[in-house]
Formats: sequence, C-alpha cells, structure tokens
Amino acid sequence: MGEIKEQDQTEEALSFNGSIALIGLFGGLFWSLIGYIAFYLNFARVGPALALMPWALGDWKNGWLGQLIGIVFIGLVSIAVAFLYRLLFAKINKPWPGLLYGLILWFIIFWLFNPMFPGLKPLTQLDLNTIITTLCLYIVYGLFIGYSISYEYHERTSHESEAIQS
Repeated sequence: MGEIKEQDQTEEALSFNGSIALIGLFGGLFWSLIGYIAFYLNFARVGPALALMPWALGDWKNGWLGQLIGIVFIGLVSIAVAFLYRLLFAKINKPWPGLLYGLILWFIIFWLFNPMFPGLKPLTQLDLNTIITTLCLYIVYGLFIGYSISYEYHERTSHESEAIQS
C-alpha cells in the first residue's frame, strides 16, 4: 500500500529555464554547423571559428578543429543569447521579433564587434556572398530561437491558466 507504482509516477516536465537552455544550445549547434557547411562550400569567407578569433592563439583555429570548437563555443554562447531573448521578447508569439533579433545579432557581430575579430574584414570590404549568407543564417537563427522560446512560453502559460481554471 505504501509503495508507489511505476505507472502512478509522473515524469516532471523540463523547467522553462531548462527548455530555454536546450533551445539555445541546439540552435547554436545546429545553425553554426550550417554556417560551417556554408563556409566549407565557399558561400561565406568566415566560419564558426570566427568566434574563437579574439581569444585563441595559433593557426589551429583556422582548420577543421578550430571550426569544430567554434561550433561548440557558439552553442554554449547561444544559451545566454536565448535567455536574453526570453527577457526581451518571450511574450510576443510572432516570428517578427526573432527575425529582428537575428538581424540585430548580425549587426552586433559584423559591425559593432568587428574590431574584436582580427580575421574579419570590415563590413564594407566583405564580399556580397559572405554578407548575404551570414545575414540569412543569423536571421533564421534568430527566428529559431525567438519563435521556439515564444511558443514554449505561450504553451506553458496556457497550460497554467487551464490548470487554474479546472
């Protein structure tokens, strides 16, 4: 009688913050991997290793190992990016804030933080393929992060309001 049966145990849902961390990690890993493919296929002159340029020394960061570590690094940084999105736009369940967020991130990296990245030419000197490819990647990355977090936020708030009403 005092035993808890296995079917009576309910699996605790992942917390909202846990969901945001996973969305950020997966978004960063996935979209930086797509960025590496674009770099490998010469659609862009910069790959994920760009994120290591201000901190890592040596030429190893220009090879495949640098790109791989750059992908992991972007995945981890993307967790913080996802939490920032949560603070700013989570309540807006539309695609536009995510698109705008990705565009703003692109301008921050390629224009504002440009001097921090020694391997990155100034925005006015980048070729059109690099600009268009990276801009599109950042926009769909922002859309992924933004819409996923907003959707999760609205799903949780609607379930909470249904639980309160019943």
